[in-house]
Amino acid sequence: MPLPSIDIELSSPQSVGGRPAAYQSLWLLVRLHHAQRIGEVVAVDALRGQVSSARTLRMVVSRAFRDFKAWGLRVGWGPDAARDPRFLNAEGRSQGPFWLPAAEARRLRLRVDGQAARPADVAAFLGLSASPRRARTSAAEAQASAVQLQDARFWHQLAAAQQAMRQGRWAAPVQGRRDAKAPTSALAAMRQAADLAQDDYQRALVTLNEALLWRRLGDDAQARKRLAALQRQRLARQVASHDYLGAMAAIVGAWCSYTARDLPQAQAQLAAMTRDAQQAPLLRHHPQVRFEWSNLWALACRSRALGLATTDAATAALQADEAMQHFGRALAAAFESHAFDAAQHVAANMGMAVWLFDRVGLGVQAAAQARGAQARRHAVQWIAFSEWLCSLADGQGRSAWNAIYLMRIARGDCQPRPGLPLAEFAALRPLTPRALAEESAEDRLAPGLDGPAMRGGWAGVAAQHLADHDAGQRRYPGLQLAGLLFEQAWFAAHGRDLGTAAAALARLRAVLPQLVASDRAYFRDVWNDALPAELLALEPPPRRAVRRAAMG
Repeated sequence: MPLPSIDIELSSPQSVGGRPAAYQSLWLLVRLHHAQRIGEVVAVDALRGQVSSARTLRMVVSRAFRDFKAWGLRVGWGPDAARDPRFLNAEGRSQGPFWLPAAEARRLRLRVDGQAARPADVAAFLGLSASPRRARTSAAEAQASAVQLQDARFWHQLAAAQQAMRQGRWAAPVQGRRDAKAPTSALAAMRQAADLAQDDYQRALVTLNEALLWRRLGDDAQARKRLAALQRQRLARQVASHDYLGAMAAIVGAWCSYTARDLPQAQAQLAAMTRDAQQAPLLRHHPQVRFEWSNLWALACRSRALGLATTDAATAALQADEAMQHFGRALAAAFESHAFDAAQHVAANMGMAVWLFDRVGLGVQAAAQARGAQARRHAVQWIAFSEWLCSLADGQGRSAWNAIYLMRIARGDCQPRPGLPLAEFAALRPLTPRALAEESAEDRLAPGLDGPAMRGGWAGVAAQHLADHDAGQRRYPGLQLAGLLFEQAWFAAHGRDLGTAAAALARLRAVLPQLVASDRAYFRDVWNDALPAELLALEPPPRRAVRRAAMG
């Protein structure tokens, strides 16, 4: 049964339903009604300077919600405007943001001197401009759009932290470099930047970068904590670059879901951005946001295609093509912003996608319907291109994925049966680094595949990456570290070096608990299926998982 309408008189003396109303409570109610009409929520910061100071804000909010209840209105708070206000926890209510359900907004009848209020009347009552759709003209909001320029120390420290991130100096010092006197790590530099932050925007920017840093380190729990902190900061105040911060936070959140192998949740989070009035324009016009979104969407499509390949080939093929299209968009966005670090990531992802799709019988339009050796050549070209882009920055920021991808491709045609004797295993013929480089037939990309590390064979490549990790020159997250250890074990066993192989597997066993269940299942399966009997006798495999999962 519809609830009765409520008459609200805006001219003095103000009233609700014919009864006198406190100005602060009425102002917030009318502001909520205005925000509901234009599809927004009301941040706490909107009240400061209009109806309250920071010192009295909590009291004003508490009084307003008592009045809302007396007026028979249900008003909500918190980040989820779809919730039923009856079931919200009042703890933390004063932090906002606030919102008015549509059904409640339709009950309000705003009047001035007894006549229906015009938009200009409402704007005048609220102290807002009458014409713009998004009213952001309060003194507090105008101040929020300003960027602190009084002191360069914060920006210097933030730049140092971001440079350390690009160079792979995540949380440990880089040994033996000329810049050893620079901040020891991105994490330490970011904390120094936080200490120097002078306004809400700078603090929010640090929090976002911390979330990005923890995600790159593979610690999704810490990344989610920083995202929650950023959400609280953004709800409390309207800061400069508010929409950008929200879009990047949404992408980091989607990355955390993807890393946990919750593909539906990751894609739902990304899809929600396309429907958001503030974030959707950034997907069209901001190259960094467009790159991050397209690259992650492509990875999710790649995973879905691989998962459906054996059960629904038609849908898998569509997903594979969609993945390649979005990889292409991500690559274009990276070059639009001259972000070679971003470009090298998407090039590697694209190359591995071509090879993985070919392995499960999915030809993709972007690979010109290549098959077998041609698909491998196409894949290696992209990965070599990624390595070449890394070499432009003297290898700074290089992950282990290119090496892992190349080693997987090199042994891709070797399909040993489970428990194969070592003599037969050693007789398998994986492609050498030189063979892959020659097969790619791209001389200008040779620096990516013909460096000193490659000349020692694949076991040497894995050993060098692991040595860099152990010495603190790189820090590889758990999944990359596990990939390197398995490839070292495989190629060392192929070279009959069972001691090195067994040591790598023992170390891999210790890393497995850090991984999500599907990634642990992948390593347990290949451990059982792809290694020689003599090595398994030295280092027995973990208990086989119930289902197989594909890494990548």
